[in-house]
Amino acid sequence: MATHKSAIKRARQNKKQRERNVSIKSKIKTSVKKVLAAIGSKDSQEAKSTLIKVISHINKGASKGVVCKNTASRKISRLAKKVNLMVQN
Repeated sequence: MATHKSAIKRARQNKKQRERNVSIKSKIKTSVKKVLAAIGSKDSQEAKSTLIKVISHINKGASKGVVCKNTASRKISRLAKKVNLMVQN
């Protein structure tokens, strides 16, 4: 356990950051699963609307540093490609 004042503060900050990171990662994973489920059920309207939400969650994670920016753009690109392929067919 931390004994110095600065170490105690750092432990508090780490705990707060970890909780935020876990929350954002969970939102990203859940919303990605919703998009993939909508794609699987051939529901284009649902896929489009949830894709917009997914993009905002992923971008928020990237801006907070939870997810690397390149990872975020890669995830968005892959999901958008899948939704666009489904809409075309």
